[in-house]
Amino acid sequence: MADQYAHSGDNKRPTEIPALRWEEPPEGPVLVLLDQTRLPAEEVELVCTDAPALVEAIRSLAVRGAPLLGVAGAYGVALAAVRGFDVDDAAAALESARPTAVNLSVGVRRAHAAHQAVLARGGDSRQAAVAALDAARQLHREDAEASARMAEHGLALLDELLPGGGHRILTHCNTGSLVSGGEGTAFAVALAAHRVGRLRRLWVDETRPLLQGARLTAYEAARSGMAYTLLTDNAAGSLFAAGEVDAVLVGADRIAADGSVANKVGSYPLAVLARYHHVPFIVVAPVTTVDPRTPDGASIEVEQRPGHEVTEIMAPQVPVAGTEAGGGIPVAPLGTQAYNPAFDVTPPELVTAIVTEEGVVSPVTTEALAALCARSRQVTIS
Repeated sequence: MADQYAHSGDNKRPTEIPALRWEEPPEGPVLVLLDQTRLPAEEVELVCTDAPALVEAIRSLAVRGAPLLGVAGAYGVALAAVRGFDVDDAAAALESARPTAVNLSVGVRRAHAAHQAVLARGGDSRQAAVAALDAARQLHREDAEASARMAEHGLALLDELLPGGGHRILTHCNTGSLVSGGEGTAFAVALAAHRVGRLRRLWVDETRPLLQGARLTAYEAARSGMAYTLLTDNAAGSLFAAGEVDAVLVGADRIAADGSVANKVGSYPLAVLARYHHVPFIVVAPVTTVDPRTPDGASIEVEQRPGHEVTEIMAPQVPVAGTEAGGGIPVAPLGTQAYNPAFDVTPPELVTAIVTEEGVVSPVTTEALAALCARSRQVTIS
């Protein structure tokens, strides 16, 4: 079950209304989410009291972004445990809510394993619920810490590749505090460059589906006082041709063992453009995004979004021309079929570097990724 609370938020920075938080009001514990489908027009929070409500929030993209999905999944297991619901059923439903982002299953399994370990030792359901919640909170803290370290490593890499500062960075989708317990992944690197005066321009792709760059990245960039410009995805090529892009920074929803990167659809064409124009293409993601069980890019399941996201312009906040809020304005003939993948896959040979909290992998190879994960406390490759 989910309820909604609204905030004006006109003068607040994004970090003042966290993307996700656990609360314990008198009526029982809840997971509170900033509804990202309502941004930037409204800051509305969803209050989830059970796992099915959280599953729906994940599928509708009210909560999204690979690192945050892991945190949300862990809290979802804890929510089921604390409220006395079937934890195994909740874990299964949460893990399958979106197929591509591996962090979701990592978070769910971590909290579920903590819960099951207590029961296996003879503990009661209350003790098991506490263990699940502790695991979720620990993952939340680790994600915030990882974000800070990724920003540090990413800024150092930018300065190495692009000495002299004045970076003009192109980014795709949304990778800031809305997807993280901290300040994000790729966006956090750009923000770090901005804070030390080395960001000249942040180019923001509008990004399908649901225009997450236009609605969310521009929202975060504006609130952080960054110099940014929004562009249609198809305009990126002209920017490269004009020599206006110094580096591409993107996040990732899953990185296969060979270094293939699944990220928001449109990332692969950017990698091709970057290679042709001799521009670094840098992926920024926590080690939890590396999935050693996925051998290569062809093995990554790519989520397909509903066709109406392409054939209609959504009006989520305000009725337009007689269309109800939340409805769609048709832009294609009735019955038009749409191809609407949420992600595409970039092969490792097009990736200049992968920046993680544990360090930078470059060149991107199976062996280098395995070594990185082997020394991480979060992922172990056998």
